[in-house]
Amino acid sequence: MFKTAKISAALCILASSALSGSHSAGDAAKGEKVFKKCKACHVVEEGKNKTGPSLYGVVGRAAGSIEGYKYSKAMAGSGLVWDAETLDAYLTNPKKYLKGTKMAFAGLKKEKDRADVIAYLATTGN
Repeated sequence: MFKTAKISAALCILASSALSGSHSAGDAAKGEKVFKKCKACHVVEEGKNKTGPSLYGVVGRAAGSIEGYKYSKAMAGSGLVWDAETLDAYLTNPKKYLKGTKMAFAGLKKEKDRADVIAYLATTGN
């Protein structure tokens, strides 16, 4: 009986951590530093695009929705909304996540870097 209770408690802990999300809270100040890797193609200024679209206010925005920026067909038709979970998955490996994207960046392999840059992006325009 005691062994069954321990197993049940362990399963409850696992289930609650899965339901709370696997994404750790990021540090926006550290994310601003990580964002330097993105600056070759992106800015966080409203209305200014580079090779890639402005990421100002990207968290909560529909993918492929900045007027005047020429998105790939894959991005424009993706139906994605950039929330923390979607950004995390995309930034892990953009070309694998969204086949046909124009983004040439290989991705951010460290979960902490992704969480930090997402926290930083959440401070822009929101």
